[in-house]
Amino acid sequence: MKEHLDTAILFLEQWGWIPMLIVYIGVTITILIENRNPTKTISWVMVIVFIPFVGLILYYLFGQKFSKVKKMKRINQEQTLRLKKEFQRLEPLMLWSIRNIHDKIGDLSRVFSYLKNEKLSTPTLNNEVKLLVNGEQKFPLFLQSLEEAKHSIHMEYYIFDVDNIGMQVLDLLEKKAAEGVKVRLIVDSFGSPKLVRYMRKKKDSKIEFQPFLPVTFTSLANSNYRNHRKIAVIDGYTAYIGGINISDRYINPNEFGLYWRDTSVRIKGNAAAMFQISFWNSWNQTEGESFNLEDGYFKDTATVSEELSAVALASSDPGSIGPFNMEALLISIGEASERIQLCTPYYIPTEELATALKTAAAAGVEVELMIPEMGDSWIVQHACYSFIKPLLERGVKVYFYSKGFLHAKTAIIDGKIAYVGTVNLDFRSFYINYEVAAVISNKEFCKEMEEQFAIDKSNSVLITARDWKKRKAWKRGIDSLCRLFAPLL
Repeated sequence: MKEHLDTAILFLEQWGWIPMLIVYIGVTITILIENRNPTKTISWVMVIVFIPFVGLILYYLFGQKFSKVKKMKRINQEQTLRLKKEFQRLEPLMLWSIRNIHDKIGDLSRVFSYLKNEKLSTPTLNNEVKLLVNGEQKFPLFLQSLEEAKHSIHMEYYIFDVDNIGMQVLDLLEKKAAEGVKVRLIVDSFGSPKLVRYMRKKKDSKIEFQPFLPVTFTSLANSNYRNHRKIAVIDGYTAYIGGINISDRYINPNEFGLYWRDTSVRIKGNAAAMFQISFWNSWNQTEGESFNLEDGYFKDTATVSEELSAVALASSDPGSIGPFNMEALLISIGEASERIQLCTPYYIPTEELATALKTAAAAGVEVELMIPEMGDSWIVQHACYSFIKPLLERGVKVYFYSKGFLHAKTAIIDGKIAYVGTVNLDFRSFYINYEVAAVISNKEFCKEMEEQFAIDKSNSVLITARDWKKRKAWKRGIDSLCRLFAPLL
């Protein structure tokens, strides 16, 4: 027996590289024939080549296009067909709305046409929008909206902690469900594992609860796909969206000792119907019992604002035929004539986004990008740093937010159109996660967004190309090394 074992070990020492080489060649060919984004293809090949064995494991867990994506695409196609007649019925109204929006903001209205044509969202008017800065502004109004619910509460969150604010929300949801309000709650199983365990133990709960894409040993390779959305719809009339999860961490001051800078928005009016459809689409991808949207989940609204308040919804997921959230943003960037102001906790851009920002700056548009000075991930932060130099060289102004952790995901274009949602400026948000963003055209709202951006700039450090070039060589080397993990981040 020992002789056979010694022989096997000797064989592996001498010839073991051959099967490994075959595996490497096979995986590389697989990546190439998937016709991915070229940048992502090269990144994965480099990870596999320069991180032997571990790179293969990472690709298996995070890089493959599994059958789950095919199922997501099939579901998207089915749901698009179910909504097709409704879009056809609303076509005249949507065209009228877009003409009204165009009269206010000119060619920036093209993004609303894009969202209509892709059947992602109807452009809606008659909405009231309220900017909510940080959890301390959001949660009091949010709890009030839940308390006032009469018909239904639909919530979909990436992180829902079982902490102080989490229990306040859960207790209120149970109370409303006991009163006869239909309460449905979706949380991402990876982002909210404690709540998933809590709800499984709570047998008497009247909340219809569903974990999204449960992570098990057999589904580990599919766990890369996460539901990163954070939305709530109350009575088909009031909606919340933004970067703020249900957690004490988002309320300042907090026990963690870290100032958390985030943005959310409350929307009342016709746009709530699109949030309702977005939730319905997500619910249909869980094990939850399906429901009919016509059963009181849409609410007709009268005019709620004298100022034009146009709102549409941009959503995307791994089964989307395109990176809709990225494309919607690119349309506005391409139409910008004065200024572009972006906030993101993670800047690991696609080639398309990086080119759009550099081109806009070179064409004379003031482009400002704000990211946190200290991120919540060492690898992600250094990967972000590797993309800063080309922006500075082309005239983009880059700010490092230093007061705390900047988690807001926003964009303001020419003071006329704003994006507020869950979308980070990175590969994961554009191609892998379930994401959503509200596209808002409202003069006063955009003015408030710009004023808040100015406040945030006062708590930031402006980075210059000269200063950036002075960074030590070993730090730049770490940036470049971490950049190899861009397709994972």
